[in-house]
Amino acid sequence: MTSPLSTVETVRIGASTRSVPSPHGYDTGLLLLRLALGLTMAAHGAQKLFGWFGGPGLDGTGQFFTMSGYPSGRVMAVVAGLSETLGGLGLVVGLLTPLAAAAVVGTMVNALAVKWGGGFFAPKGVEYELLLTAGAAALALTGPGRYAIDRLLPGLRTHRLRYGVVALVLGVVLAGAVLLVRK
Repeated sequence: MTSPLSTVETVRIGASTRSVPSPHGYDTGLLLLRLALGLTMAAHGAQKLFGWFGGPGLDGTGQFFTMSGYPSGRVMAVVAGLSETLGGLGLVVGLLTPLAAAAVVGTMVNALAVKWGGGFFAPKGVEYELLLTAGAAALALTGPGRYAIDRLLPGLRTHRLRYGVVALVLGVVLAGAVLLVRK
């Protein structure tokens, strides 16, 4: 403890000393999570939109959506592909992070609905989709950390929990609306 009149710090015997967590450690961890999740989602979106990375492209993805009970399969393929690509890239650079994460969550809610019933573990289970959903939701709630474009935007410079909650509610409500049109 320090006295107001002294500059020498004294330590009580038996008192525990606490290490202060490194904010740079948190920010680096959030950056790593954003990069891994964002690049994964952007690549999935590129598979749907452009057929890159061995993906089916819009025609193949549209057929899958039609077989899965969605009307206008090709339109749904565009929506899913754009949500994954733009949401993923937004996470990578930390731009509008709560909304980018909500786009990923909304897409993954639909993926979970389509795959539900196949168990938990791959290849037919939902473990992968559930992990992506949880990671995106965590980023929406925590914010992107210091190493993000959001830090340069006045309204988002300081992340607020309510931004993440509102974005997630929006993502889940929109995902639910899409699920309502599914047969």
